[in-house]
Amino acid sequence: MAGTEMIVAVSRFPVTEVEQLPDDLRERVTAVAEKTGFVPNIFRALGHRPDELRAFLDYHEALMDRPGGLSKAERELVVVATSGANHCTYCVVAHGAILRVRAKDPLLADRVAVNPWRAELDERGRAIVDLALALTREPELFGEDHLVAARDAGLSEDEIWHVGAITALFALSNRLAHLTALLPNPEFFTMGR
Repeated sequence: MAGTEMIVAVSRFPVTEVEQLPDDLRERVTAVAEKTGFVPNIFRALGHRPDELRAFLDYHEALMDRPGGLSKAERELVVVATSGANHCTYCVVAHGAILRVRAKDPLLADRVAVNPWRAELDERGRAIVDLALALTREPELFGEDHLVAARDAGLSEDEIWHVGAITALFALSNRLAHLTALLPNPEFFTMGR
């Protein structure tokens, strides 16, 4: 029907708008919204469980905003590789946008998301992605050989831990996005292009 808009659910579960959040979470989410110009749907989807949203934000900030370790673009590279391997549309789209901006490369995120195993990367990027993929897809086979390869490519112990911790957080995030059938915000699709 011409002139009608289709309403699409953001999540299979209830969503919470910013004004409905507890004060501390409202401040944190508002700060993100002011920076980006919109409220990422993950916050709306997790908002109906404030303690879980708070814990998610705390761990996310501890890994993604900490000084030292991987560069901000490398952190997003881990997220996109992990999320691509896990077929998580929300995280690929959202963090692909952030990777495009941080790496100043409009093509990198798509190459990594589509096939992180074969994406053309420099030696350091390849080592980061390979480490994340080993922990993502066959964690029960993860072992010393993966660590040796990362060290041989020049990653420090702190950087190796950083890759592993981000991979672990986004395994959780990817599963929550699958559980909720979370849709990416339209704004993410054009960022950094």
